[in-house]
Amino acid sequence: MNQGPNSYIAHIRQKDKQIQTVSEHLDAVQEGCEVFGGKIGVAHLAGMTGMLHDMGKYTPAFKQYIQLASDDPKHAPRRGSVDHSTAGGRWLYRRYHKKALLPEDKAAAEWMANCIISHHQGLRDYLAPETETPFLERVARKKEGLEEYEQAVKAFLDNWTEEELDCYFADAAKELKQALQRIRDNKLKPIASSLLIKYLFSCLIDADRTNTREFEENRYEGWQRDYAEFFARSYDLLMQELQRKNQEENSDHPINRLRREMSEQCEAFAHHPSGIYTLSIPTGGGKTLASLRYALKHALEKGKDRIIYIVPFTTIIEQNAQEIRNILQDDDNILEHHSNVIEELDYNPADPDRKTDYHLQKERLSVARDNWDRPIIFTTMVQFLNTFYAKGTRNTRRLHQLSNAVLIFDEVQAVPPQCVSLFNAALNFLQAFGRSSLILCTATQPALDFVKHKLLKNEQAEIIGGLHDVNRHFKRVELQNRITDEGWKTEELADFVHERMEELDSILIILNTKTAVRKLYTRLKDEGWMQEDQVVLYHLSTGMCAAHRKETLKEINEALDPKTPKRIICISTQLIEAGVNVSFQCVIRSLAGLDSIAQAAGRCNRHGEAELRQVYVIRSAEESLSKLPEIKIGAEISERLFREHKDDPGRYSDGLLSPQGMEAYFSYYYDEIKDELDYPIRQLDKNLFDLLNYNKAYYDDYCRTHGRPPEMVSRSSFATAEQYFEVIANKTVSVLVPYDSPAREMLLDLNGELEPEELSRLLRKAQQYVVNVYEPDKMKLEREGIIFPLLHGHVWALREDAYSQDFGIDPQREGGSGWGFAGA
Repeated sequence: MNQGPNSYIAHIRQKDKQIQTVSEHLDAVQEGCEVFGGKIGVAHLAGMTGMLHDMGKYTPAFKQYIQLASDDPKHAPRRGSVDHSTAGGRWLYRRYHKKALLPEDKAAAEWMANCIISHHQGLRDYLAPETETPFLERVARKKEGLEEYEQAVKAFLDNWTEEELDCYFADAAKELKQALQRIRDNKLKPIASSLLIKYLFSCLIDADRTNTREFEENRYEGWQRDYAEFFARSYDLLMQELQRKNQEENSDHPINRLRREMSEQCEAFAHHPSGIYTLSIPTGGGKTLASLRYALKHALEKGKDRIIYIVPFTTIIEQNAQEIRNILQDDDNILEHHSNVIEELDYNPADPDRKTDYHLQKERLSVARDNWDRPIIFTTMVQFLNTFYAKGTRNTRRLHQLSNAVLIFDEVQAVPPQCVSLFNAALNFLQAFGRSSLILCTATQPALDFVKHKLLKNEQAEIIGGLHDVNRHFKRVELQNRITDEGWKTEELADFVHERMEELDSILIILNTKTAVRKLYTRLKDEGWMQEDQVVLYHLSTGMCAAHRKETLKEINEALDPKTPKRIICISTQLIEAGVNVSFQCVIRSLAGLDSIAQAAGRCNRHGEAELRQVYVIRSAEESLSKLPEIKIGAEISERLFREHKDDPGRYSDGLLSPQGMEAYFSYYYDEIKDELDYPIRQLDKNLFDLLNYNKAYYDDYCRTHGRPPEMVSRSSFATAEQYFEVIANKTVSVLVPYDSPAREMLLDLNGELEPEELSRLLRKAQQYVVNVYEPDKMKLEREGIIFPLLHGHVWALREDAYSQDFGIDPQREGGSGWGFAGA
């Protein structure tokens, strides 16, 4: 029986069984793709992916499939049993690739077709190991599931003439040619083409998921947001806050005068064009509010869409986001995105155990709103890099939101070494294509423009003038080298802390491992003098959830308040080093990279309360750094610099924490790890950067094996690269913890049936109660019955009696009964 094009179904709304036709869905997604792609000049390249992505739904087989899924979601057909994503890519390949005479026509067909065939699983390899071509296998050779392909094409062409499509494709190919010229003009590496394909993919994924969610909720918001009014209001509120600070009783303190001058320089710099700049405000110089002042002013002057803070640790998000919320008084427009509580849901049709509820998996999880559609975003370096390089669709969905934006990279020295080249490529792409302004914010600037695949910073990139004098005026600490060959045992360190506390009221001790922190904490907690001298002891580590750390930091700041001071010792891992606004009278730092030592020093005498305070650098005998190679190498280089400074004090005349010392450190460090910077993949004897760049090895392998070049002009091995990409090498699993009563209520709610909007709200809330545990620890917790699944097995939660108020989750605690210490 013949069916008209408007009788085919894209989605059925669960609550009222209303139908969205395929034509309605394709028109809406095309429009969204054109808006997102238009921001960087690829409206037609993106739009055509939206226009064609669900061509395969124009079939009786898919219509029957979705009706069955809607009628009985719990016994729905296996997801993917009807192939609806190949048809559009195949049509593009057959019509425009096989007959193409120009390389840009071939490339346009390849780029769009890959996005279309991949929009439920992640981009395919053009060239793969073993000289395979998964892209061509799909668009040119696949047969299963495509029995009704011709039917789908015929129904689709009832809405478009071939002449209209040819004109639209010609515009897309023209955009691609212009994009390649822009790559050449900006002296970018070929990896920029791969990132442009990822950008197109992002446009499609977000437009598709957003339209699906809006149809399900029967609420449509439009594709464009104008946040100018919010930015103007926020700028006024920020200026009021700065004015209030300028009237405080200590506003004329030299440190505060310097902070004010640097803040004013940030505002003055806001009129500069988009580019890659550095903001090298010394630690404690007020860079959070100074960078926000720049960002708001720049967003208003240059019409930017959003401001995104990217930080290395979630602790910085927690503190900085709260500080800005307090000023701007607008929770809804400020989004914290720490982690994916639910990881990417890969579907493998060959795995019968993955036959999960179609409605839950597709309509609830994949469309839940986590696409960074807010004007101010706080996220982590892990999430930023995942947006460009991680597998699947969920992370990539956000990529287009990074265009026409202001990106503040706080503590940029913390870019993982193996990701340096990938990080530089992402920033170079955003500057050249995205019209984004990228600010590298740290007191310890890494030498990212001196590595092989360098960062293309603007000339005169530094926002703050006279840095040498600024750093000299900001000197508040002296480094004391107490490094010994054998290292300090816990008992010796505890005695030294006691000795220093006879003269001081507050000490911060930062050690490299949670084990060393736990040992010292336990030792000091049992010391009699702690009780006698009324010293309050605190612990901080990543075993604690964000809400717990936030509460602990609040208590620490109250204890350090000069108006209501307490005697205090805090023992922490390095998470306290960046972005945490605390000021101790003394810091003891276990030997690490000089950038870490400098950040630790920034927690000492932060506001210039005394002329100079002491930062002691030791070697802990309780730490094993064999599984922490970056810290180990950094520590060795720092020790080398200490020796050089001792042998020739004039070599670093302003001290090791000066820009001169930091430049020497990063020069040594990057030279030591130069073979790691391109993300080596040991299993393949390749590096990830090359798989997305020239990909010469796989190209040469293909030519040797087949005796000819491949039929494609594109070479990128997307799926292979994504398979091996992890910002943090050791795989972690997110576990939700019952830290307080709101967390316990949230865990109960997550066990119910949820609409997408409610699920999105809960997942955002859940980020405050997540602890990431390594896979072996997760398996141990599971074996002992300490964690249990929620939300149909997609989320892990901790048993209520297994969360320690001292350590958070502590998988290394001995004995099964050791978990029963809630409230300890």
